[in-house]
Amino acid sequence: MYAPPTGQASGFLSRNDPMPRTRPCFPSPGRFAKHQRMLRRLYDWMLAKAAHRHAERWLFLFAFVESSFFPVPPHPLLGLMCLAQPKRALRYGAICTIGSVLGGLLGYAIGYFVYDAFGQQLLQWLHLADKFPSAACYLREYGAQLIIVKGATPIPFKLVTITAGFIHMNLFTFIWASIVSRGFQFMLVGLLFRLFGAWAKAFIEKYLGLLSIAFVVLVIGGFLLVSQLEGGHGGANDPCTNPAPIAAKRVV
Repeated sequence: MYAPPTGQASGFLSRNDPMPRTRPCFPSPGRFAKHQRMLRRLYDWMLAKAAHRHAERWLFLFAFVESSFFPVPPHPLLGLMCLAQPKRALRYGAICTIGSVLGGLLGYAIGYFVYDAFGQQLLQWLHLADKFPSAACYLREYGAQLIIVKGATPIPFKLVTITAGFIHMNLFTFIWASIVSRGFQFMLVGLLFRLFGAWAKAFIEKYLGLLSIAFVVLVIGGFLLVSQLEGGHGGANDPCTNPAPIAAKRVV
């Protein structure tokens, strides 16, 4: 049988041919160390920005606009600021709470006064228009309870605030429920960082690479969990599982 000489193009390797080089399945130690240094520089830069003298204003602004029309939540900035200065964590939690409640009032006003002219387009831009009938139905069914437990549901707070204004929910009830809901969420973060922030900072700086991988895994898992909750929300006896279009009509 004919065999091509060594070096001739062929679909087979000769015994004398050198083995082809293959890339390792895992990054080399040098490349991993380079990524570690880049991650460290990014971490130090974010902590420096979180300790900036204008950081509190940005935190208030993020919390304010997130409750009414902005898609990015203030939690990452709050966590970084608390991590940079754990002794001020409770103050940061209070700033976030106040900004979020006041921003919720803006969302309420959008739903109450200008939903037809502006609110509808805003919900479409946020990709929340399809969830609006269900949110209106749940707010009528559960009222303040929905706002208080909203943090444990996949319903965005801005959708709740705009919908509450649209259905003319009692303003006093809306305010105190928002204070309880957002206060518990943000002040709990502040309290945890106040108690354990110094230890957490040392732990993060020691295991930054492993924690970044764990964070990515948690984010992916969180998205999968939210999609499951949204897909399986409600039961056979839940009137808001498939609300009729009339459920979103304004109640005067």
